[in-house]
Amino acid sequence: MRSTSLPPQVFRRRLAWSAAALAVAVTATTVVTATADAGAGHRPRTAKNVILLIGDGMGDSEITLARDYTVGAGGRLHMDGFPQTGTYTTYSVDSHGRPDYVTDSAASATAWSTGHKTVNYRISKTPGTDRPMPTILELARRQGLATGSVTTAELTDATPAAMAAHVGDRDCQGPADMEGCPRDTIGRGGLGSIAEQSVRLRPDVLLGGGRQRFDQKITEGPYQGLTVAQQAEKLGYRIVSDARGLRAAGPERPVLGLFAPGAVPVEWTGRPAARGGTEAQRCVTANPRRPAGTPTLEAQTRKAVELLEAKARTGGTGKGFFLQVEGASIDKQNHEADPCGQIGETAAFDRAVKVARDYAERHPDTLVITTADHGHSSQIVPVDAEPMGLSATLVTDEGGRIKVSYATTTTPEDGQEHTGTQVRIAAQGPFAERVRGVTDQTELFTTITRALGLR
Repeated sequence: MRSTSLPPQVFRRRLAWSAAALAVAVTATTVVTATADAGAGHRPRTAKNVILLIGDGMGDSEITLARDYTVGAGGRLHMDGFPQTGTYTTYSVDSHGRPDYVTDSAASATAWSTGHKTVNYRISKTPGTDRPMPTILELARRQGLATGSVTTAELTDATPAAMAAHVGDRDCQGPADMEGCPRDTIGRGGLGSIAEQSVRLRPDVLLGGGRQRFDQKITEGPYQGLTVAQQAEKLGYRIVSDARGLRAAGPERPVLGLFAPGAVPVEWTGRPAARGGTEAQRCVTANPRRPAGTPTLEAQTRKAVELLEAKARTGGTGKGFFLQVEGASIDKQNHEADPCGQIGETAAFDRAVKVARDYAERHPDTLVITTADHGHSSQIVPVDAEPMGLSATLVTDEGGRIKVSYATTTTPEDGQEHTGTQVRIAAQGPFAERVRGVTDQTELFTTITRALGLR
């Protein structure tokens, strides 16, 4: 029910925005083209394609740390070059629609996927009545667009799940993980696990980790006795497991890439933060635990765009595509207070951003948006500071020293916490001007659906 999805003050803001939007519609030509990236007046006024890039846990501190370490304090990342920039709020709600000031990734992803806020740990279901809410990816599929999702997490993790599934608890990832979602089981008339729902929705491209969920056996419904991977094959998917298989995949069949049992191993390693700090270190730009042949996020994004463009072109509808890309382990390495792993994943995400921006430069009818789902724990502090929690000192690429503090919990062994800060959102292409100022995550849903003309 819409009335329980947002607190009253958010509804009042939306009503005010809607009234303004009606007034703007009369002069849409001048307003839509009056953006920094549309000054020449040749940019399309609607989007054929949308690429949404999510840096999980990538707040301003995480962006600044990656910038300082890799390109220097005066340098710029690819994500710094967007012509339109703003911030958005990330709070979730309780079952009565009242603000919960620190969101988890499930409620956060639900907000932009559906346009409604929900309770923490819930996936694209209402906060009060636990009913499924339509997602951008579902709407795009329904209207004939090619669709895809790419992540360095498990494909059943919160951010990709919110686009492709509806469950009462984010942990209900595979058929064997349904203890927390009894009403979502197929035997009780529900939609099943996140893995089952994801392949049943049949996006054209699903790339990430999580093979362990897709190897689980289905216990109820028409695919009972099969694994979720076998269900995917029955539904026409080509399953690939490494970079070589991904390169060989074509658009004639949907592609399911499962590149790790769990989350895809990170690209960089180093000593994690510790009580009392660490000796100054350089990060190791390699990971011996990352199997050879694991495709980078950059390579996955490039291939996903290639497949979706080809699918849209050959589908006969003349429509474009929607793609969500997540750099998931910026968040995961923050939880582990591992600055090198965190920086490496931010740099990897930034290269994926470049793939999307380069594509949009060649295809100006493409809206590219990059943002985060929530803030996180890393803070850049003076080198001579003595933080109360964990800290590490790094030697940057420009030869300076930088100290990173993690102090969001008194029991660091249990992992660091999210923060409730607003986070950056930036964009280029049609409708990019809508990210300016301070908005809310739920408005990202409206921006994308209006840009693509989704109903």
